Amino acid sequence: MALPDLRDWAPWRYRQVVVTGIFDAPHQILLDNKLHDSRSGYQVVTPLTFADGRAVLVNRGWVAGGATRVELPKVAPPSGIVSVRGRINIPPAGYVELTHDAPAGPVWQNLDPQRFTQATGVAVPPIIVEQMAPIDPADNLVRDWPAPDFGAERNRIYMFQWYTFAAMAAGLWLFFTLRRSK
Repeated sequence: MALPDLRDWAPWRYRQVVVTGIFDAPHQILLDNKLHDSRSGYQVVTPLTFADGRAVLVNRGWVAGGATRVELPKVAPPSGIVSVRGRINIPPAGYVELTHDAPAGPVWQNLDPQRFTQATGVAVPPIIVEQMAPIDPADNLVRDWPAPDFGAERNRIYMFQWYTFAAMAAGLWLFFTLRRSK
């Protein structure tokens, strides 16, 4: 499946997709300072090019950092045509960086698809596909994505709040009714 060309991707967030194409290994980047189980490492992001020439960024997973910052992990993507099962996500737009220059090299602090397009010349939509399952079982990447937050907790809080108001209203009514009857 090739992704549609949309302006508003918000309704597609967390939708599961299967995308087929060829990984663009020369434009792979590593997102620095990503934690998993209190260990520092990188998220591996690789563009996947479709048959029609369009591309999408695929977050292939997390890998532990090397013994030093100079030693980058070796995480080559599978070669040839692959099908990636994943879910669509929208990278956060608000982040802090000390410079507005496009990152140079394979290690980036933040993922911004627009800056990726400017820095590499590979046009990508403003989304990322978070890979759910390995293509090659021996890739040793961790894919422990956080569960989607659909705001259900906020509904529980409102429910508790309104039941509390109802109990207070009933209690006050009972208090003033009994006080008046005395």
